[in-house]
Amino acid sequence: MKKIPVILEGDPGHDDAMAWVLANASPELDIRMVASSCGNQTIEKTTYNARRVCTLIGLDVPMAKGRPRPLLAEPMAAASVHGESGLDGAELPEPAYPMEEMDSVALMAKIIGESSEPITIVPTGPLTNVAALLMAHPELKEKIARISMMGGGVQYGNWSPAAEFNILVDPEAADVVFRSGIPITMAGLDVTEKALIFPEDFERIRALGNPVALVVAQWLEFFYEFHREIGYEGAPVHDAVAVAALVRPELMESRDLYVQIETKGDFCRGATVADFNNRLGKAPNAKVLMGIDRQGFVDLLVEAIATYGKGENA
Repeated sequence: MKKIPVILEGDPGHDDAMAWVLANASPELDIRMVASSCGNQTIEKTTYNARRVCTLIGLDVPMAKGRPRPLLAEPMAAASVHGESGLDGAELPEPAYPMEEMDSVALMAKIIGESSEPITIVPTGPLTNVAALLMAHPELKEKIARISMMGGGVQYGNWSPAAEFNILVDPEAADVVFRSGIPITMAGLDVTEKALIFPEDFERIRALGNPVALVVAQWLEFFYEFHREIGYEGAPVHDAVAVAALVRPELMESRDLYVQIETKGDFCRGATVADFNNRLGKAPNAKVLMGIDRQGFVDLLVEAIATYGKGENA
């Protein structure tokens, strides 16, 4: 089986962390590097979280710190969802792997430039680092096979009525990415809010008994507390859908659409506006995921977490 070379890039974040748990356990993927981004918390906190997650799952690959703020906007954070650390709810090991001295854009450019085959970038936070890469190194576009991202929502938002958090944090960066011409798989709210992990699934994961499973179960419980209070029946593990779309595309339903990013406006800044009826006459620039086999998604996560070993009581 030919593996897909990927770069993981995100702002852990409970769902980012679970996306990386899935990616690291997926034999279909060849993870070349990890980069942090600011978003769910400050870049210092998300970088620390990224390093602890990699230590937990044994992902020893080059890692770099991302840009400390969006391209133009002031930084935002989602402490109400992810806690003050950005990854509350479970004890994690201290970082065991070193950081690269170069920043995320420089490391991504190096990894992509030196690769003998095109690389897929999997951003699960704001698109700041990816946009900065494309602006600084336009010559590398041809060596990026795809961007499989979590962000946006062509029907509604979650941080505002029109905008999803990752895009709202840095709409200018998202605009650069969506105008780049690179193939995009967009795992937005249209699909990720259907990727629910129910409390009974938490227990199925906990029963696996290995250290990763126990942490993931605690993450899910913490993440669900926020969502349960606003009416969710389970925890939407948004970011893991961007990974699942690569390793199990058959679980997804999608539409090829032309998507624009609203960078201005009092009410719709950060919106991902899809041309459903081809009013603009432009070719699609994104494969927009619209549906998911929820049970298949849960099974995929459970199978991935099981690869981290058996617990004493499992």
